[in-house]
Amino acid sequence: MCSNVLIVEDDLRIVEDLGLYLESCGMRLFPAESGLAALSILQRNNIHLVLADIMLPDMSGYELVKRIRAESPVPIIILSAKAQDSDRILGLDLGADDYIVKPFNPLEVAARARAQLRRYVTLAQAQNTQALTIGDLRLDPASLTLTRRGALVPVTLAEYKILFRLMGAPGEVFSKRQLYECINLTAAESGRDTMESDENTVMVHISKIREKIEDNPRAPRYIKTVRNHGYRFAYYPPLN
Repeated sequence: MCSNVLIVEDDLRIVEDLGLYLESCGMRLFPAESGLAALSILQRNNIHLVLADIMLPDMSGYELVKRIRAESPVPIIILSAKAQDSDRILGLDLGADDYIVKPFNPLEVAARARAQLRRYVTLAQAQNTQALTIGDLRLDPASLTLTRRGALVPVTLAEYKILFRLMGAPGEVFSKRQLYECINLTAAESGRDTMESDENTVMVHISKIREKIEDNPRAPRYIKTVRNHGYRFAYYPPLN
């Protein structure tokens, strides 16, 4: 199956360079030089992955990520020359699944794109996987949706994958590295040690998930922090 990849970048040299690597991996490239052009392509085509620059001529890449995420769970990888932790955290906070700093190695971009696509396709094809229900939360692999007390809760693909891992084994402790690997398979494939930026990425996602599923994110009853180890999923019925 050919995967459709939207690349939002006004530097044609970068588009051409990345295109060579992505197309060699069986991906079909849909280039857009602006945010509005990208949104138009998304409406007219079945896009499986978005690669987006932050500096665009008509809108911030952050605004583009926000608008895409409001409509679709499609994986989004930010490509940016902004290397500060605050920039990375903002991008992830708005709904991006990964963040790659320029200048980058096109081989790494292709590897991370393949990893996001594998996870997206695997989850989308999980039609026979039973829905996970804990407390008033229900995670449905068939539709890639989360509901809380019967109401749909918008989640990014990265947030969904973390929840799928945690809810699939309630009570089990997962390290930040394990959770990072479930949203970025290239970390597991490389065998490298967990970097601080990887841990920050997981912490941002956990924080956003808590805001969406907890009555009081500062005193969570679902996602518990296990100091110096990681996180576990648990449900404690409220006291009568």
